[in-house]
Amino acid sequence: MQLRLSAAAAAAVVVISSLSLFLLPSTVDAHNITRILAKYPELSTFNHYLTVTQLAPEINRRETITVCAVDNGGMGDLLSKRLTIGAIRNVLELHVLLDYFDAKKLHQITDGTALAATMFQATGSAPGSSGFVNITELKGGKVGFSPEENGGVISAYFVKSIEAIPYNISVIQISTILPSPEAEAPAPEPSQMNLTALMSARGCKVFAEALLANPAEQTYESNLESGLTVFCPGDDAMKSFIPKFKNLTAAGKQSLLEYHATPIYQTLAGLRSNNGLTNTLATDGDKKYDFTVQNDGTGVTIKTKIVTAKIVKTLVDVNPLAIYQLDKVLMPPELFKAAASPTPAPAPAPEANAKPPKKHKSPPAPDAPSDSPADAPDGDVADQTANGAGAAARFTGAVILSLGFVFLQL
Repeated sequence: MQLRLSAAAAAAVVVISSLSLFLLPSTVDAHNITRILAKYPELSTFNHYLTVTQLAPEINRRETITVCAVDNGGMGDLLSKRLTIGAIRNVLELHVLLDYFDAKKLHQITDGTALAATMFQATGSAPGSSGFVNITELKGGKVGFSPEENGGVISAYFVKSIEAIPYNISVIQISTILPSPEAEAPAPEPSQMNLTALMSARGCKVFAEALLANPAEQTYESNLESGLTVFCPGDDAMKSFIPKFKNLTAAGKQSLLEYHATPIYQTLAGLRSNNGLTNTLATDGDKKYDFTVQNDGTGVTIKTKIVTAKIVKTLVDVNPLAIYQLDKVLMPPELFKAAASPTPAPAPAPEANAKPPKKHKSPPAPDAPSDSPADAPDGDVADQTANGAGAAARFTGAVILSLGFVFLQL
């Protein structure tokens, strides 16, 4: 009897342990592009320069991407041009598509052609549409690749799939380096980037013009080298907001513009994983000027007590600068009140970690005209996530205990 019970107990332990691997919440390790490519000696030079140009960490932190690797011979052709490291990085960025294309998808392209943005386009350094790549399904099962500004000439062909992690990262091999005079030009230093020009060329011209005519531009520039994230309202949103903007005092205008940036570089993935209150360039002592970053499905929203804006597009994302386009203008409660009579702003919860911005002091902004009532607060994402995780854990525990009880009765 004792032997039978011990055997049953041992079997129960084995079964429960096995089931727990499936039932308990799992964590998916992030991909590592250099480890993936290390298994292919013929791609070692491409892999080496992903590390040398510091592009590998940028690839590792991104999701839904395709890396178009080139063999050592193709890289030799690139290196023979004796480009600067910055220019080599630009060229390699052109080989990282900001979309997922595995072998199956490449051979099932809708209408036979697709246009994909690349990391080179996301840096803001690519003039015009030179940071886009055309993918074309050809006769005989071939797939061609060419930069958008290449006169329609196919530059490279799909060779094989290296590794695919749907729909996180796909690593493929193409036949040769994609040509791009724009990518091969010397890359500008972060301090040489023209913020207002970048925004103007990508759908935030009205906001950029307001910034250019305001002392807030100096605050942006002084934070650029150490890290800056800009949330610029799109032109349609900013145009409809201009009457309210013109009613603000000079100090209020500066504070509102500085409210649309944070003194730290934040990727979109980082914003998704670090919800909560965040300081801005306008934050200064008692003047909180903070907002809440909150997930909304697969998107990210920026919430004030007056308005909730959604990130609709990434304009630039290259360390130390990120620029995201919003569908609305952010309205801080320090300038816009929910009620007609001025009321003190409620004390916020502890703020997210961010280094203090390098400020160009401006006098305190007086209360601005009231606006529409603030949106009703949504449920806290972190709390909802915690509750969901707790429920899942309780359910999993109950299942495991029940199975254990059944097996112990054997």
